[in-house]
Formats: sequence, structure tokens, C-alpha cells
Amino acid sequence: MTITLGTNAPAFDLPGVDGRNHALDDYAEAQVLALVQSCNHCPYVQAWEGRMIDLQREYGARGFRLVAINSNNAATHPEDSFDEMRARAGREGFNFDYLYDEDQSLARTLGSERTPEVFLFDRDRQLVYHGAIDDSRDDHNVSTRYLRDALEAVFEGAEPPVTDTPSVGCSVKWKR
Repeated sequence: MTITLGTNAPAFDLPGVDGRNHALDDYAEAQVLALVQSCNHCPYVQAWEGRMIDLQREYGARGFRLVAINSNNAATHPEDSFDEMRARAGREGFNFDYLYDEDQSLARTLGSERTPEVFLFDRDRQLVYHGAIDDSRDDHNVSTRYLRDALEAVFEGAEPPVTDTPSVGCSVKWKR
């Protein structure tokens, strides 16, 4: 079951593709933190990666941090291995942290179901938005930018206009 609005961001300490471990406390300076359940192989994630890069670029100076987290089972999906994560982050020019949740503990705590799936936390690290990045996999057909709208609202001290949307994408590949 997915965590509910108002829930505190869960603690984590995960290796990143940059060669360092990253913990929740490492993002203490961020005004707004998005944990995005992600992976390499999912065509939905691939479709949204450019928008994830754009969001970090556009909102980073305002105190936004996007953190992508791959929890997929690399035994069944080798393209989601840590080595492949490093390679993809380099090829695609990720400007956000990309972390490996190999034991799937963070995904289980969040209640992640899909890739991509956004968990947006405010300054107090309370969940204020959960769901899709926007309403279309095809960036030319986007009419509602859920995550962008939520970011604008949080930066203005307001509640996001939409706080929960269905996540669209591949299922998280769980270990047995």
C-alpha cells in the first residue's frame, strides 16, 4: 500500500551512480524533494527522463531536488543492474541523483507500484503529492503537468492543486 499524504519521508541510505551513498539527511537543504521510482528498461521511464532532467534544471536553483531510485530486480531485469544504471546516467546526462535500492526496502516502505512514480515531499518532508509526472507519456500531448503544478504550489506555500494521481508505467520488478 502506497504511503498517504502527510506521511514523513522515509529514511534511506543507498548507493548512487556517482560512487557515493546518499541518505535522506543529505537532502536537508532542499526546499522540496521528489523521490521518483525509476529504472532503466521501462519505456515509460525513458519517455519521462527528459522531463525529469528539465525539472531539476528549472527548479534546482529554487531548492528542488529530484532523486531517482531503481528498486527493480536485476536478476530478472539485467538492464536495471547498478552497472547499467551508471552507464545510462552517463549517456543521458542525468543532473539528478540516481540511487540503487537493491534490497527493495525503500520501494516497499513507499509502497511503490510503478516506474516512474513520484513521491513529492515539502520542506518538512511531508508527502504533498503522489503519482504521475504529467498526464501523457508523449511530451507533445501533455495537457496537465502534475509535478510541475505541485512544485509551483509548494514553493508558494500552498497545497498542490492535485495531490494524487494514478501512476502510469511498468510495474516494479519485485524479488520473490
